Amino acid sequence: MRSVLKALLCGAAALTTSFASLAGAADAYPAKPITLIVSWAAGGSTDILARVLSEHLTRSLGQPVIVDNKPGASGNIGSAMVARAQPDGYTLLVGSMSTHAMNPALMANMPFKGVDDFTPLGLLAYVTNTMVVNPSVPANNVKELIAYAKANPGKLAYASAGPGSTNHLSAVLFEKMAGVQMLHVPYKGGAPAVVDTVAGQTQLLFSAGTQTLPHVKAGKLKLLAVTEARRSPLLKDVPTVGETIPGYELAVWYGAFGPKNMPAPLVAKLNTEINRVMTLPEVKAKMDAIGVETATSTPQEFGKILRRDSERYGKLIKELGIQGE
Repeated sequence: MRSVLKALLCGAAALTTSFASLAGAADAYPAKPITLIVSWAAGGSTDILARVLSEHLTRSLGQPVIVDNKPGASGNIGSAMVARAQPDGYTLLVGSMSTHAMNPALMANMPFKGVDDFTPLGLLAYVTNTMVVNPSVPANNVKELIAYAKANPGKLAYASAGPGSTNHLSAVLFEKMAGVQMLHVPYKGGAPAVVDTVAGQTQLLFSAGTQTLPHVKAGKLKLLAVTEARRSPLLKDVPTVGETIPGYELAVWYGAFGPKNMPAPLVAKLNTEINRVMTLPEVKAKMDAIGVETATSTPQEFGKILRRDSERYGKLIKELGIQGE
């Protein structure tokens, strides 16, 4: 009996020591520079967000937080580097909904599992995803667009940044829920998709406000709706697609990740710092200016969003037989 009691006491002491050492490690963190990987090229909204985050984290954490762009393979190259890194908090990722929730269903040979191989640290922001048409389209709202598409089956051409992109998935979801048939015209990137929609080569586009709103302001595109579940605080007078098609939603988010199995005290510390940065007035103003709405969450809340979207979009992609390039 004494030996059992002694073993239990020793085990409890070891566990207490382990927890204390984890907490101590979080208190001492960071002791060296942190690498913040962006799996997209410099200059895009993901990169801008990461650089704003790194600037403020550098100040508060007392160590350089260095943005390292690792583009390629639809975001998989940079994300895979983080998935393989040590879970010590020194290699982090600014990731997106497309890379973590969509790519695993789009690509046969993924170098990581979008949910299981990462530790969610916190939600960062939502990009305002817009539904725009060329001014030649005789529709000024979603209801009129549906009527036009039904009257012209297969003739309304929509552009995308390529098969499996968020532009493509937004349009396919619209087709499915509105009961219309349209023509998909894929491009190699978002920029040419916007250019040809402005030119009238294609008539419809779902894309980030960062790409479409300047053309809307210039009168070269008509803004019909946003695709999120609620109206954007940045575009309060613009309805959601869901106001016409109940249940329609496609929200494009950015989040901060680490490798899987990061210690809980370290996750909590990083989440607190990330949330603080995302609520700073100057950060909110800078992101508002490019059509990005800042957000905050607990790691658990962000994990639920990740799992929900991975299941939802993964199922839709497989049902429709969409394949990435």
